[in-house]
Amino acid sequence: MDVSDASAACGDVLDTLRAAIVAEDDFFEEILLGLLSRGHVLIEDVPGTGKTLTARSMATALGLSFSRVQFTPDLLPSDVTGTTVYDEGSGEFEFSEGPIFANVVLADEINRAPPKTQAALLEAMEEEQVTVDGATHDLPEPFFLIATQNPVEQSGNFPLPEAQLDRFAVKTSMGYPDLAGEVELLRRRAGRLDQEPGVERVLDEERVLGAREAPESVRVDDDLLEYVAAVARATRRDRRVEVGVSPRGTQRLFEATRAAATVAGREFVTPDDVKRVAGPVLAHRLVLTPDAKVNDVAKPDVLAAVLDGVEVPTVDGAEVAE
Repeated sequence: MDVSDASAACGDVLDTLRAAIVAEDDFFEEILLGLLSRGHVLIEDVPGTGKTLTARSMATALGLSFSRVQFTPDLLPSDVTGTTVYDEGSGEFEFSEGPIFANVVLADEINRAPPKTQAALLEAMEEEQVTVDGATHDLPEPFFLIATQNPVEQSGNFPLPEAQLDRFAVKTSMGYPDLAGEVELLRRRAGRLDQEPGVERVLDEERVLGAREAPESVRVDDDLLEYVAAVARATRRDRRVEVGVSPRGTQRLFEATRAAATVAGREFVTPDDVKRVAGPVLAHRLVLTPDAKVNDVAKPDVLAAVLDGVEVPTVDGAEVAE
C-alpha cells in the first residue's frame, strides 16, 4: 500500500469513527498516529468520556480482533498474559492464552492495577511477545495496545512508572465535548433502540498491515532529522526537566512525523508535522523537577517553550512541490 492508499484508508476509518463517537478529529488522528507508527496509545481522561467505546470502535473499523482487560487492584500478571495449565488427558502442560492475545487490546483503567501487573505489559509492548514459565509466545500481528487511565489524583490509582510511560508512542485525551457535541449525545441517547451507534468495518488485517508499511516510504530530509533530534535533546537541557526525552522517544517522534505525513497524504515530512505530533508523543515522557511540580509547571508548556527555542529548518518550496 502506498502513501495515498494509506491516507485514503485512514480517512475511511476517521469517517466511521466520527459517525459513532463525539470527539475532536485531533483525538482520532492521534490514535491513528500510534497505530501507523507501530506504537501504542495511552488515553487519559475522567470516567464517562467514551474511552472504552473509542477502543472498541477502532478495532471494529480496522476489522481486527479485540480484547478488553479490566485492570483492578487484584489482577495478576497471568490474568493478562496467560498461564501454563496441566492437561490430564494428554498428561502434558499446555499454555492457555490470556486476553493479551488479540490484535487490538484495551487495557482499561490500567492505573488501577499494581505495578507488578502493569509491568506484565512491558515485553508485549516492546517486543510483541510474552514469556510465561520460560517459554516465549508471539502475539498476533498487528498488535496494538490502547490503555486508558483516570487522572492520578483520584483515589485507588497507581501512577504508571516512567519506564512504562516511555513505551507509549502517544498519550492523548478526549476531553469534554462542546455544547453541540453534548446535545448530540443526548439526541442519540433519546433513541432508545440506538443507544450505542454502530461502527462499520472499513479495513481488514491485510490492509492494516499495508497501511503500517506506508510510512516507511515517507521522505525525511537530513535537516529535518537534525530538527527532530534537536527538539528531543533540548528537553534534556531545560532546567525544569529532571529527565528529558530518551533516545526511544526521539525515534518515536521520527516515526510519528512520518505517520502524520501519511495521514495527510504526503510523501515527505515538514517541520509542521514535527510540531503537530511533538505534544502527544513527547510531553508524557518528561519528568519534571520537584521545584517545577511545586510551581504547577505543565509538561505541555515546557515542550512548547522547547519548540520555540529550537531553530526550525527552512523547507525549500521546490522540494515540497516534487
